[in-house]
Amino acid sequence: MPHRSRLSILLLDLPPEHHAAGTAFWAGATGRSATPDPTDADWATLGSFADGFHLEVQRTREGTPPRWHVDVESDDVEAEVARLEALGARRHRDMGSFWQMTDPAGLVFCVVGVQTGAEFERHAVTWP
Repeated sequence: MPHRSRLSILLLDLPPEHHAAGTAFWAGATGRSATPDPTDADWATLGSFADGFHLEVQRTREGTPPRWHVDVESDDVEAEVARLEALGARRHRDMGSFWQMTDPAGLVFCVVGVQTGAEFERHAVTWP
């Protein structure tokens, strides 16, 4: 059964000791305000860029190295995980409603459900 997906979000993962400075830096670098998520103090958005690609900041646990990771959103998480595994990705951690994975080089990314609504509808690729 066909499903759809798209590369949708670039996340800056920052442990507590780097969170404020990193958020301020990327807000200044992009000319955007970091808007906190009203339901989760560990999240903020710098908004939508080209083709609805979002830049987000998340506070991670102490000891997590600062890093970037991308989210692939899909209307069928399991089908997208299987498709990406066939391309060489590996499941790293089951996060309940989504999967944390690694690409063939070991870079972390996540496969999540649809988060961007109309932008997903406009930019998603349909897979057989």
